[in-house]
Amino acid sequence: MKHLVKKKHIIPILVCAVFLFTSAFQNKFFEIAKQIDIFTTLFKEVNMNYVDETNPGDLMDTAIKNMLANLDPYTNFMNEQDVEAARINNSGDYTGIGAKVKTLKDKLLIIEPYKDYPADKAGLKAGDQIIKIGTVLVENYKGDAADLLIGSPDSSVEITYKRQGKTQTASIKRAEVEIKAVPYYSMVSNKTGYIVLNKFNNKATSETNYALRDLKSQGAETIILDLRGNPGGLLDEAIKIVNLFVPKGQLVVTTKSKVDKYNKTYYTKNEPIDTNIPLVVLINGTSASASEIVSGSLQDLDRAVVLGSRSFGKGLVQRPKELSYGTQIKITISRYYTPSGRCIQALDYWHRNEKGEAVRVKQEDYNEFKTKNGRKVFDGGGVFPDVLVNSYEKSPIISAIIENDLIFNYATNYHYNNTVNDIYNLKLDDTDFKNFKNYLKTNNFSFETNTEKALQKAFETSKKDGLNNTINTDFNALMLNIESSKSSIIDKNKAYLLELLTEEIIKQYAYREGFYNYLKKNDNAIKKAKEILENQSVYFDYLN
Repeated sequence: MKHLVKKKHIIPILVCAVFLFTSAFQNKFFEIAKQIDIFTTLFKEVNMNYVDETNPGDLMDTAIKNMLANLDPYTNFMNEQDVEAARINNSGDYTGIGAKVKTLKDKLLIIEPYKDYPADKAGLKAGDQIIKIGTVLVENYKGDAADLLIGSPDSSVEITYKRQGKTQTASIKRAEVEIKAVPYYSMVSNKTGYIVLNKFNNKATSETNYALRDLKSQGAETIILDLRGNPGGLLDEAIKIVNLFVPKGQLVVTTKSKVDKYNKTYYTKNEPIDTNIPLVVLINGTSASASEIVSGSLQDLDRAVVLGSRSFGKGLVQRPKELSYGTQIKITISRYYTPSGRCIQALDYWHRNEKGEAVRVKQEDYNEFKTKNGRKVFDGGGVFPDVLVNSYEKSPIISAIIENDLIFNYATNYHYNNTVNDIYNLKLDDTDFKNFKNYLKTNNFSFETNTEKALQKAFETSKKDGLNNTINTDFNALMLNIESSKSSIIDKNKAYLLELLTEEIIKQYAYREGFYNYLKKNDNAIKKAKEILENQSVYFDYLN
């Protein structure tokens, strides 16, 4: 009888649940179909009837980009070229000239020729501006002209480029290019090994594994793993990297989504290399995503001392989805959580300010979590290091200097106008900083702050109200004070700017390998890491 009563209650509940779920699904599907129909009709009418000639491809590209821009910066439409670029990034292999290139409006800028690859052998240097590839002028090319540098092995490409104002040509024979996930590793003292992990492509674990084993064979009893500047990559590789240092069966990361199949827990699956070797992980403000999974997980498990400055704060996971005509969409499917349960996502893309910009999670809204040993860690703002070293508050003005390639361009000019006898002992001084500030002026660097924009708008309004004659003097004085304040911000960031300039200059003289050799000798973070690792009681004090 009791079973019959239960069935009488359970069956109607199940029927209602199925009905509600089905109804919600149908409503969502209908709304999507409705909006697609509206858009298709509108798109057709615009292209068929607009007064001037339209380009359907350009219009669609704009529509897609603007739609996705309202979500987050990681959800992107990928055309065939983008899909190929993603494949190269994940594999680390392609056939080309062997150089890091930046696409600008009317030229391609050589950022870094890889040592002993075709571009380097042909004499190309950082700062060279490619203006013509074969018979194609870069400024007239509709797509990404960098794609023209890729081709079959042993095929030749003729390029025309400008260096320090002079036009030159070069013939480059393309070759297989391997971009290593671990571009450098070596001993930095008798007992400490140093591994640089630059990206999480599908070679990251195998190359880190090899470096770790090799360093141990050379006598390494402690390890520094450098993730500074590493933007992330493949989630599985991040888990496997953690697995090199923690036992099989350990929870590393959890992903949570509105779609059930993306709710997953990831555990280590393999036997580790070494679960006891003392480990310091270096991070900074450009260590993101998979780098934060590795550093955050090792911190939560009290397996490593994390040293440096606060990481970027990307706690979102993307997955590519196949579309038609060889295109894809890379879409954010979930958030990830480190073993303690924290999500380190720093920007809230679902709440924006009046300018439409994602707001940063406020420090008072951070939640506290505990590591394996009970240490306090927090969510909401990237991974905060156990030891703070080289931490700089980057202002919008400093960001603008970097984004406008002024650090890179100054380093290029320095390279061509200075002789450095001992690059590994290069120390920039007050005179160099003064020269850099003069360089900013002569290159018309200007940055309009939000304060200036607001004041200018208010002043324009005052003209309409007939008040500008009264406040004109005060307004000009205020703008001069703001200009002086901007200069003082640059002065306050002197140490950071000189560090960036030094790093860029070193790379232009001695390639990336020389840059890491310089860091081994001069970098404050590496020095502090060695100091901690050489004193076991200090090392374990941080973890306990």
